[in-house]
Amino acid sequence: MVTRRTLMTALSVTGAGLFTGAAFTPLMTAGAAPREDAPATGQAVPVGPAVQPFQVPLPLLPVLTPAATRGGADVYDITMRRTRAEILPGLSTDVLTYDGHFPGGIVRARSGRPVVMRQHNQLGVDTSVHLHGASVPVASDGDPMSTFASGTSRTYTYPNQQPHASLWYHDHAHHSESENCYRGLSGSYLLTDDVEEALPLPAGRYDVTVALRDAHFGDDGQLLYILDDAEGRSTILANGKPYPYLQVAARKYRFRLLNSSNLRFFALRLADGSSFTQIGSDGGLLPRPFTTDSLLLSPAERADIVIDFSRYPVGTRLVLENTLGPGDPDRTGKVMRFDVVRKAPDPSRVPPVLRTLPPLPPVTGRRSFDLNVAVVGGEPQGTINGRIYDPARVDTEIPYGASEVWTVTNTNTDVPHNFHMHLVQFRVLERNGKSPTGAEAGLKDTVCLLPGETVKLQATFDSYRGTYVYHCHLLDHSAMGMMARMRIR
Repeated sequence: MVTRRTLMTALSVTGAGLFTGAAFTPLMTAGAAPREDAPATGQAVPVGPAVQPFQVPLPLLPVLTPAATRGGADVYDITMRRTRAEILPGLSTDVLTYDGHFPGGIVRARSGRPVVMRQHNQLGVDTSVHLHGASVPVASDGDPMSTFASGTSRTYTYPNQQPHASLWYHDHAHHSESENCYRGLSGSYLLTDDVEEALPLPAGRYDVTVALRDAHFGDDGQLLYILDDAEGRSTILANGKPYPYLQVAARKYRFRLLNSSNLRFFALRLADGSSFTQIGSDGGLLPRPFTTDSLLLSPAERADIVIDFSRYPVGTRLVLENTLGPGDPDRTGKVMRFDVVRKAPDPSRVPPVLRTLPPLPPVTGRRSFDLNVAVVGGEPQGTINGRIYDPARVDTEIPYGASEVWTVTNTNTDVPHNFHMHLVQFRVLERNGKSPTGAEAGLKDTVCLLPGETVKLQATFDSYRGTYVYHCHLLDHSAMGMMARMRIR
């Protein structure tokens, strides 16, 4: 059952003491006006059982096997069902799953080879499945209003006529997507091609997918869902386990990171402050590797990084930290731990050039979009350009083949947002009037917008015609209505 709080409470939890203008500050406990149902001053917000970190191994996400291969396509049968999972040690949690996996398994696909995904709904609720970051015909996009009922099935066809990318699939049923994803309906979809496979990057067992998120548990181990509950969701999960460890060899590893949280932004760093190399983002490999000592991921963003553990002696234990709140830093400041347990040969390397992106086409149009969340009539409401989502309204008409520059602004001064477009990968042109860093030099489908920030992006609409959505991918915000429709005609 969804519980709604006043937005002023939500703003105090997600914004105050965390984001200032376009910057973020180190992790701290949010300290703003208390909720009506909050404990008395000086008492901790109830956030469920504490978990001793680094007691369980990081699970490797299962790779799904096609049920059939025919007509040059791989066919998957996936049953969405309720099950129970041991997330917290010794406790059983009710979850929603794709084929019983929490989180969902990995679909491995190849550019130019279609995937047919037959989804069978046994959840007891309506659902819609969106392949996030994919260029697909409108009938297979997983529109928020294109749901199918429990006890029925739907077939989605993904042509994969796009370059390599680390995509993911998740529920998108409007007003329910936030809770359905929170309870487990998400999985990874790794699309590869000749360009990616030709590179000597870490591969096989040294290429690890990690889905990050947060959660709020009751004392009985059950997931608690409260709309805009940024503070309560203070247990950090990696591949469905709290604060796991991963045994690694003293060599290079590729980590495909996904922020599958509804609200939480991660600012990731290694505890010793050492650098790592970002090689990819939402739409696949960057043009060139980007060396950094921190990584900011807003909800739904992905990043591929390479960590070289050969610089550490066997026996080293290295924590991956999160330096953003809200929440108690003892709970939200740790993500997972790498334990260097052996030496290993390493033929992999990160070349200085990873890919060549095609030149941007001439601009055919310009548009501006303002994102805002506010209290309207006592209820939280999200808007784009002052309008709440209306599935009967087309907000943006786009000629097929157009290449447009969109200027997107977060007009809130104390609440972060981000911006996701269905159908297309785009290029970030500017952030706050400046050229983007190397981390945003590649193809993107979701872009972070801290309070007051403005981002310019260019998207080209030359794949499919039809009506698609764009929205804030803080799913609690899109569930409040921060979403709009575009028609490519």
